[in-house]
Amino acid sequence: MDIIEIYLNKLASAEELYKEISEKLGDPAVLDRETLKRSINCRKAPVEYRLYISDENISNTTADEILDIFQTCTGGKTDLTAKFITDEFLNLLDESERLTQKSKPRSLIHRDGDLHAVVHVWIIRRKDMGIYVLLQKRSGSKLINPGCYDVSVAGHIVQGTEPGKTAVREAYEELGLVIKREKLSFIGVHRNSCRCGAVNDNELAAVYVYSENIDADSLVISEDEVSEVCWAEIDEILAAIDNDKFLNCISLEELAMIKKAVF
Repeated sequence: MDIIEIYLNKLASAEELYKEISEKLGDPAVLDRETLKRSINCRKAPVEYRLYISDENISNTTADEILDIFQTCTGGKTDLTAKFITDEFLNLLDESERLTQKSKPRSLIHRDGDLHAVVHVWIIRRKDMGIYVLLQKRSGSKLINPGCYDVSVAGHIVQGTEPGKTAVREAYEELGLVIKREKLSFIGVHRNSCRCGAVNDNELAAVYVYSENIDADSLVISEDEVSEVCWAEIDEILAAIDNDKFLNCISLEELAMIKKAVF
């Protein structure tokens, strides 16, 4: 059975949505509701349509129209089926690491290894002549690096969103920490790639440092994302990072970026 993946971006115009369908169906005649119906009904080979809908909490009447057409035209048929999947859409980066206007469902980005943008926020403090960073231990249910110690806060930059806003949002969602955008210090970008099972993660991180005083015991962690947090001195992390008992996905390059920025 052929599988055709279609992206229904709620931020797209009607023209852009029908162009997406026309390209995925390989049928330039698809321009509107009626031509889409004819194209689907003319299909003879067994086909499974997978329609990915972006998860913004907004209305897009054209996207709703298209979903209704696929549901109606495939209903009750054995050789034509349609699956509807809601997903977070991310903008892709080109190989020069520049942001593009092209967006794609997050699950497919992780399947295909497309370069995309994320934020990393390192929460730091000085103590006894050392630099301490707050580490989060990733939830055991995470698809990527479950149960590993990691950067204080991390998150994907969803389509149409800028890094600073994402950093503020993720700090609240993961740790219950309310921070101000102007208190974040941008220290550079870092490219990270890893494979974990079926996930091929290829990301460019905008890296920030947050040095305001916080009480780790007062944080309200999201158990779906984080199992625990702890403070650790950077040089001690560097000494332990290759120890098999210290499960981690910490970037040595980002620790070096922190030391360079702080000293």
